[in-house]
Amino acid sequence: MSWNIPVSERCRKIDASGIRKVFDLAAKRKAQGADLVDFSIGQPDFPVPEAIKAAAIAAIRADKNAYTVTQGIDSLRAKIAGQFKARFGSDPEGVLITSGASGGLVLLFLATCQTGDEVIMMDPYFVMYKHLATLAGATSVIVDSYPDFKLDAGKIAKAITPRTKVLLLNSPSNPTGCVYGDAELKAVAELARKHNLLVVSDEIYQSLSYDGEVPSIVKYIPERTLVVDGYSKKLALTGWRLGYAAGPKELIEQMAKLQQYTFVCAPSFAQYAAMEMDAFDLKATVDDYRRRRDLIYSGLKDRFQVVKPSGGFYIFPEVPGGCAKAFCEKAMEKDVLIIPGSVFSEKDTHFRISYARDEATIRKGIERLNQLADG
Repeated sequence: MSWNIPVSERCRKIDASGIRKVFDLAAKRKAQGADLVDFSIGQPDFPVPEAIKAAAIAAIRADKNAYTVTQGIDSLRAKIAGQFKARFGSDPEGVLITSGASGGLVLLFLATCQTGDEVIMMDPYFVMYKHLATLAGATSVIVDSYPDFKLDAGKIAKAITPRTKVLLLNSPSNPTGCVYGDAELKAVAELARKHNLLVVSDEIYQSLSYDGEVPSIVKYIPERTLVVDGYSKKLALTGWRLGYAAGPKELIEQMAKLQQYTFVCAPSFAQYAAMEMDAFDLKATVDDYRRRRDLIYSGLKDRFQVVKPSGGFYIFPEVPGGCAKAFCEKAMEKDVLIIPGSVFSEKDTHFRISYARDEATIRKGIERLNQLADG
């Protein structure tokens, strides 16, 4: 006997992730033995550092497996606060350990947004942003940053209305790998202060920077900026779900209250393991990614219009004279998995590559993509 499962309207408004669909296809093609170049998944390809593994195992064996306090263990929160002060010159009012940076974003949207509120985000954007706004009942206001993916204060100013509550930034960006400059951030900070906006700075890739340090808007407007960060990318802990939010005390308290009734707490063993993060030097990893960035940019720039990324491990080329979805389908036929830009954008003109792959795979992928561009 069949019946109609009750599904909420908010859920019906949210599509299944286009990225996950490609992941599923990748698994199927690999199982079939395809010579696959998988540029789809945004996941580090280096192992979890041994010091972090050892700390996690030690925590589990020491029976540190129970719930922690909702806000996270004091020692890790203190360590993050110290890093925050070292980077920005000021103490954060509050720190909350979250179930990944994504968990922090969920709590942020639920704590701040309600029906009728507007959230400004730049196009292209991380795939989750629009759907989290929808989940919270808010409306996404998309500001076009094509073709150079710069942060244009003039465009943002035109998008602000009396209903605007949050301005969401992501630097280095997923999917473009671009980094916002100090002058851009300063101008936007002035706008946020003028219009009484909360700024959310998603900085999950800030440790993976190839052309100097990544500036942060916290420098200009610390009192109304929430920083969301985590350890998935810098320490390859994608499956451990460990992140944090740092910023205004009142907001952190509201997010912590919601965490009690949703995630409860971040995974306990991962919190203890992250205390050993200083035992791992990221320099070699950053240098490796920089070489790969240079390799893929140099390999594609003659046939694709593409902005050279400065951080993260993504590059976002423009499809030569056509539709990104159709180009990605042709690439799949050549066993190259890439993500169409429409997953991250209101446009379907670009595609995302994750170059967190070994150099031999990158070279193979460059060859196949260039052949497709040549027709």
